[in-house]
Amino acid sequence: MYALAVDTSLPLLSVALLSDRSVLGTIALEGKGSRNEKLLPSIDWLLTESGIDRQAIDLFAVTRGPGSFTGVRIGLATIQGLALAIGRPVCAMSTHEAIALGEGTSADHPIVPLERILVWDDAGRGEIYLSFFEGHHEIVAPRLASVAERDELARTAALVIPTAEFIQHGNVAAGCARRAVEIHASGEAARYTDATPIYVRLAEAEVKLQRKTNG
Repeated sequence: MYALAVDTSLPLLSVALLSDRSVLGTIALEGKGSRNEKLLPSIDWLLTESGIDRQAIDLFAVTRGPGSFTGVRIGLATIQGLALAIGRPVCAMSTHEAIALGEGTSADHPIVPLERILVWDDAGRGEIYLSFFEGHHEIVAPRLASVAERDELARTAALVIPTAEFIQHGNVAAGCARRAVEIHASGEAARYTDATPIYVRLAEAEVKLQRKTNG
């Protein structure tokens, strides 16, 4: 099975191509402000260098956030478009799940599936995006939290992964692809068809519109 995955929710855009669980190639590029211009060329380059035609892709995977509002939309729209064009399934998951459960994405963070794993990211405004996993189960879905709440959860975790540190040595798209292959093999694909963004917090424009409507 060939699986192609992308993550555009974080500052480093990443793309990965797998054959079953073996990595054929990965790309990581600075993506802030230029994801739209870089994503499709990155996908095309990776496929060309690997000698794989788009039509040969069996499974597409993508992260849904939390992260950059614009980035999440770009990744979802691109992958949905590619999958629709050749009639292939899309496996969509939270960015945190790709990091926590896409085991093997980094030699520095070998992940044991039975561990309790906390994944967090800076949400700005003094807040944190976080998720908590135990085994292969998400027990705290992506949500906003305070630094104090993060620290409290961290005391019960076997592994704490800040996304900002992870992307310096791991490839989020590779984790997303591995997790997607695992999901497909386990027969749980129906649970991962929701391709709506996980924003957690409203975009600034939506906040202003909501205030205007309520005012």
